[in-house]
Amino acid sequence: MGGPALPPKENNLFKLIVKSYETKQYKKGLKASDQILRKFPEHGETLAMKGLILNCMDRKAEAFELVRKGLKNDLKSHVCWHVYGLLYRSDRDYREAIKCYRCALRIDPENIQILRDLSLLQAQMRELVGFVETRRQLLTLKPSHRNNWIGFAIAHHINHEPAMAVNILDAYEGTLEEDFPPESERYEHSEMLLYKATVLEEAGQPEKALEELAKKEEKIVDKLGLREHRASLYLQTNHVAEAEEIYRKLLDVNPDNYLYYEGVQKCLGLAPNGGIYTSEQVQKLEQVYNDLCKKYPRSAAAKRIPLDFLEEDAFKAAFEQYVRPVLKKGVPSLFSDLRSLYSHPRKVEMMEEVFLKIVTSLETSKTFPGSSDVESPSTYLWTLYLLAQHFDQRRQYEKALSYIDQAIAHTPTVIDLYLVKGRIKKHAGDPVAAAALADEARTMDLADRFLNSECVKRMLQADQVELAEKTAVLFTKDGDQHNNLFDMQCMWYELASGDSHFRQGNMGKALKKYLSVEKHYNDMVEDQFDFHTYCLRKMTLRAYIRMLRFQDHLHSHRFFFRAATSAIRCYIKLHDSPPKAVAEEQEAVIAGLPAAERKKMRQKLRKAEAKAKKEAEEKAKEEIAAVVTSKGGKKATHVSRPVDTDPDGDKLLHVEDPLSEALKYLRLLQEHSADALETHLLAFEVYFRKGKKLLALQAVKKQLVLDPSSPDVHRCLIRLFESLDKQPKPDSHADEIIHNVIAMERASLKELGSKSLLDVNRDFLEAHGDSLKHRAAAAEISLLLSPEAKSEAIKIVEDSSEDHASSFEKQWRATSKKWMASQGLCSCTSVVGDFFQRCSCCIKVVSTLCGIVPLFNIF
Repeated sequence: MGGPALPPKENNLFKLIVKSYETKQYKKGLKASDQILRKFPEHGETLAMKGLILNCMDRKAEAFELVRKGLKNDLKSHVCWHVYGLLYRSDRDYREAIKCYRCALRIDPENIQILRDLSLLQAQMRELVGFVETRRQLLTLKPSHRNNWIGFAIAHHINHEPAMAVNILDAYEGTLEEDFPPESERYEHSEMLLYKATVLEEAGQPEKALEELAKKEEKIVDKLGLREHRASLYLQTNHVAEAEEIYRKLLDVNPDNYLYYEGVQKCLGLAPNGGIYTSEQVQKLEQVYNDLCKKYPRSAAAKRIPLDFLEEDAFKAAFEQYVRPVLKKGVPSLFSDLRSLYSHPRKVEMMEEVFLKIVTSLETSKTFPGSSDVESPSTYLWTLYLLAQHFDQRRQYEKALSYIDQAIAHTPTVIDLYLVKGRIKKHAGDPVAAAALADEARTMDLADRFLNSECVKRMLQADQVELAEKTAVLFTKDGDQHNNLFDMQCMWYELASGDSHFRQGNMGKALKKYLSVEKHYNDMVEDQFDFHTYCLRKMTLRAYIRMLRFQDHLHSHRFFFRAATSAIRCYIKLHDSPPKAVAEEQEAVIAGLPAAERKKMRQKLRKAEAKAKKEAEEKAKEEIAAVVTSKGGKKATHVSRPVDTDPDGDKLLHVEDPLSEALKYLRLLQEHSADALETHLLAFEVYFRKGKKLLALQAVKKQLVLDPSSPDVHRCLIRLFESLDKQPKPDSHADEIIHNVIAMERASLKELGSKSLLDVNRDFLEAHGDSLKHRAAAAEISLLLSPEAKSEAIKIVEDSSEDHASSFEKQWRATSKKWMASQGLCSCTSVVGDFFQRCSCCIKVVSTLCGIVPLFNIF
């Protein structure tokens, strides 16, 4: 201990404080610390320990105050610095915690506990160089401890030094006795050996990895993992015969594992090049899979995989042979299994021929084509079900609805039929009907949680938020919908709810939902902390490395991407249209009233405000003392929950600088989702509004690399240089440098060159005149560059050729005209309304049925 030493009695009390903290007997520790502080009120280490105990009792403010006071009284105490670091760690401020631990180690450089705590934080924050050094110090101080050897090897491994990690593991094995491991440690040692082989593989030594596995085979418990790893290593070292033998034995164990089939193909030299098979490969593969089907007649994978490489008649025959038994069994997931085939137009046509041929035969003779066996009525039902999904995927919604209606008329009690009909309605642009159908399906089985979730999702898509919340409550604990769904990290619900609020203009509530998703991802990052010690203790080393690498790319997950992009759009909208404070709106209303009415109105508002405040307090009390009863009903416990002081997101709505908030999420997207076009489209929108022209130009250049033909990229490109052309001449040296850089970059862009922006837009229209989306973009840019030529811009959209339009665009036009006619408007007005007059009705039609509302129109 630093500072003045305590007398023996107080020293024993101090040890009791430490023990009480470790055993979580906080009241006992607090009592002991008070006893010491009565006699020694300025004793730094006791003050620090008391603060640490108070922190565990959720009294953070007092805790920090006491620890700072203790540190001030005893700056040379490693205990005070260590405790200060523990406080920052509990507050998730890991950078500050690392600084405190380093200060503690300057005073006591060989303190193993502080070194361990520091290594955990360095692993968490990926301070890899420091992590390696800390693990080295731990190994030097305690070389007899297995975890120190393994931790040092892992530190080098994740620091991209696998060769050094192998040397450390070799040195560790040199310390073991011949008969190691004992029976109780066989699994842990086995995992270490497999981990060593993995590190050798990453170090570019697959031959040595194979030798290690052969030498230590008897000590490896995970025989299946051993065989899989060996097969992979044999492939890498071109021992294809040995690899093929292992993969075929693995298929005997699990004939439905796609990875084993892929391994066999690689061994035979029949792997596709860029996803494309040669005709020679197809012939050989066909023979291989025919043999495998005979050997494993019950394997679905052996029958499904050939559908990916077969063509024409061979595909058609194999496809019909594959779907017939599945239709007989009535497997609802058949369409999901076939969905990947829809990226091949020719195969889609042949699939449709097979489906229609089967359904016609079942209608007329109740048999499959070419068969005399009469099928059960359910076979016909599932064929109709499959056809409805097929035409839905092809966006032929009238046919899809016709088939699903036939299926419902055939057997009206099958719940899946109503769900599929709801999806078809949603895709066809009728979310309200889709929600009604999902609710009908839900009422057919009230105990099914999936049906409830599907119904809630459809209701949110139809902007029926209140009804969706009431439905979700049916499957939440004690009816506490918001807290329960948040605790379960139910991100699909939060994203769907946020999207609904965004569409309705409730930016505060939308942001609340989107930022909840971000909070879940932050929690996932925090959750890895406990595994830094657990995985070393349990020796689950391969899983630990996979977990670390997964965490490094966590923010590239699609749910986070959706939440972050949507939050950025909210902030951009708040920047473009800042919300008025409620008080300002009320005063504006009151100001227009007569003097006598003003006083009454103000009194009324004050009473309403007091009532709302009282209700909020009562609700908060109920939430704090929420009674949770165990399933057996034996005991009721009081669970303390944090009170949400901003349920409607008003604080989020009235941020000082929305674009600065948007930048926080944009930087995460630029780091983790740099390959997504939407990241750079949003980057342009943010930087363009902030006046950062060079960064906006950088975003446009990245867009052009990813998708130069995108209509959104065209908009960004022209908008940027149109605004730059309007700028006055630079009046400072810095502005002149920026101007020169932009001029050089402009000349280097092949999309612009020396052409005028109007010429660039005309060239874009000529190149993409067959696409309605591209024509809409060209029309908007035409109007931006020549506001007086509005009629020409309208004509660009009106002249869209029916002959060259996609079937979906034709359907959009037909539906748009029909809807506009029912509203007493012409189809021409719908185009003008959407793109130029911002008519809300027209925007609803276009955005729902075609999804062609331009990105910057949303803002």
